[in-house]
Amino acid sequence: MRKFIQEFKQFAMRGNVIDMAVGIIIGGAFSKIVSSIVNDLIMPGIGLLVGGVNFKDLKIVLKEAVMEGDQVVTPAVSINYGNFLQTTFDFLIIAFAIFLLIKAINRLAKKRETEAKPATPPPPPADIQLLTEIRDLLRDKNN
Repeated sequence: MRKFIQEFKQFAMRGNVIDMAVGIIIGGAFSKIVSSIVNDLIMPGIGLLVGGVNFKDLKIVLKEAVMEGDQVVTPAVSINYGNFLQTTFDFLIIAFAIFLLIKAINRLAKKRETEAKPATPPPPPADIQLLTEIRDLLRDKNN
């Protein structure tokens, strides 16, 4: 059991697991921000353009609610396609934002890679080149 706990501890403390956990936490927070942008900024404008429609209210009622006075006995059964549209817009905007983020990260990585490559070494000085040629000529003459 002790070995198992030690292996788990080693696994949990590896850099990529911690990085992944941080990414998930930041992703959850980012998702809330994007959902707010979609719900509070974009969808009202789209709703206004299509005639003042609130997308969350769009639904197809399959069975009306059964009421007794002001009390709901059986709730309505409905297909909430407006909610689906809202969630789809959320997904598309989040996916596009992540695409742009990954594209920027890849561009930075490529830039660092090109900067990190060592430049071609400068040619040897003229006297070294001359000595190399003389050496090669002497080698050819002796063979």
